[in-house]
Amino acid sequence: MGSIRLLRLELRRSIMLWLLPVIAALFWLITYRSAMSNPPMWNIRAMSMQTSILAVFVPTIVGAAAWLGSREARHGLTDLLSGTARTRWVRQLATWAATTCWALVAYLGCVAVLYTVTARQATWGGPLWWPVAVGAASLPASAALGFVAGTARPSRFTAPVVAVTAFLALEITANFIHGDNSPWQVSPLVAGPWEIGPDQGVATFYPYLRDLPIVQLMFLAGLSVALLAMLGLPAGSGSRRMRWFAAALTTGGVLATVAATALAGTGRLDPHGMIAIPALHRASSDRPVPYTPVCADTKIPVCLHPAYAVHLPTVVAALDSVLGELAGLPGAPVRIEQAAASYQQESPNGVRIGRSGKVMSGNPPTLHLLLPMQGGRSMTVGELSSALRTETAHDIVNSVIGGDRRDLSPAQQAVLDAILKTSTLRPGTPAATAAQRLAALPPAARHAWLTQHVAALRAGQIALADLP
Repeated sequence: MGSIRLLRLELRRSIMLWLLPVIAALFWLITYRSAMSNPPMWNIRAMSMQTSILAVFVPTIVGAAAWLGSREARHGLTDLLSGTARTRWVRQLATWAATTCWALVAYLGCVAVLYTVTARQATWGGPLWWPVAVGAASLPASAALGFVAGTARPSRFTAPVVAVTAFLALEITANFIHGDNSPWQVSPLVAGPWEIGPDQGVATFYPYLRDLPIVQLMFLAGLSVALLAMLGLPAGSGSRRMRWFAAALTTGGVLATVAATALAGTGRLDPHGMIAIPALHRASSDRPVPYTPVCADTKIPVCLHPAYAVHLPTVVAALDSVLGELAGLPGAPVRIEQAAASYQQESPNGVRIGRSGKVMSGNPPTLHLLLPMQGGRSMTVGELSSALRTETAHDIVNSVIGGDRRDLSPAQQAVLDAILKTSTLRPGTPAATAAQRLAALPPAARHAWLTQHVAALRAGQIALADLP
C-alpha cells in the first residue's frame, strides 16, 4: 500500500502534467498534419505515425525523466531520504512509473485522435496495432534512459542536454541503415523498408508483418529492464539481495537487446514490401488479404482495391478515352484489375518496385494494372492524373498492339501515338506522318480498322504504308 501511495503522489506532482499541452501541440505540428497530408489509408498513416511521433515523445520524455531523476541530488535530499522506509531504488521506480504513465496517457490520446479521423476517412481495412505497440514500448525505455542520465549527472543542464542528445541519436542512427539486413533497423523509428519509407503498396494486398515489430518490442523491453535495473546496482540503492537481483535483471536486459539486434540483422525484404525475420516469420503472412474490388462501369471495366477507391474517379477520367479506343478489339482486355506491387532489394540502398505477376492473364484476357503511386511515389491528384494519361495509358495500349514485345515496330509506334494523341515521334518522319493520318480519322473508322488489323499489327506484320 505504501508503494501505491508513493506512486499516487508522484503522479500528482509529476512534471509531465505541465508538458501535456506541449506534447499535444508538437503532435499536431509534426505528426497529425503530416499524416493528414497522406491518403486515408491505414497502412501509410500508421507507419508514418510510428516514425514521426517518436520525434515528439522521445526528447520530451527523456528530458522530463532526466529532470526528475536528478531531483533528489539537486535539492540535497539524498542523505535525508536514505532514512525513509522505502529504498532509493523503489523511490526511483515510482517516479519513473509516474512519468511513464502520463507519457502513455498522452501517447494513447494522440493515437486515438489520429485513428478516429482515419477510421472516418478510410474506405477499407482497419487499425494497425503493431506500430502503436512499438511506439508505446518506446516510452518506458525513453523514461528509463532519461532517469538514468539524471541520476548519474544531477545538474539543471542534464535534462536539456540529454533530450537533445536522444533526439539526435535517434535520427542519426537511422542513417546507418543499409539494406534489408541491417541490425540498425531495430530502431523504433523503422516501420518498414527504410529506403522507401511508408508506402501505399505495403500491407494492403498482404498482411502487415509482425516480424520486425516483435524484434523492436524485444529490444525496447530489454533496454528498459537493463536501464531500470542499473539504478539498483549502486550501494545505498537497497539491500545486498536487491542489488544482486538488479544485476541479474541488468544482464537479462542486455542479453535481450543484443539478441533483438542480432535478429534484426537477419531481416530480408519480402516480395510484398515488408521486412521478414526468418526466425519469426509465419507462412500464413504470405497469403493475400481477401477483398471485394470497387469497379467503374466504363467500356472496359476498371476495378481497384477498395483501399484505393478514392482514386477511382481520377483513374476513370484519365483512361476513359483510351479504353474507348481499345474496347472490343481482338486480344484487348475485357477487364482491368489493380495488381499488387512486387518489391526486390537490388543494392544496399535500392529497392526495385514492379508489378506482381503478368500484365495479361486469363481468357478472355484481364489486364493487371499497377497504379503510379504504387511505385513508392507520393502524388497529388494532378500528378496522378498526368501519370495515368502518359505512363499507364501507354502501358495499356502497348499491351494490346505490341503484346510482349518491348521494341515496337514503326507501325506500332505510329498507332500508339495516334491512340494516345501524343507526338513522341520526330516530326516529318514517315512514322509521325502515319500517326497524324491515323489520328485524323473519325473514331469509328479508326476503331473499325483496328478491329480488323490489330492481330496482324500485334504480330509485327503491318507496315507504315498499310496504315489508313
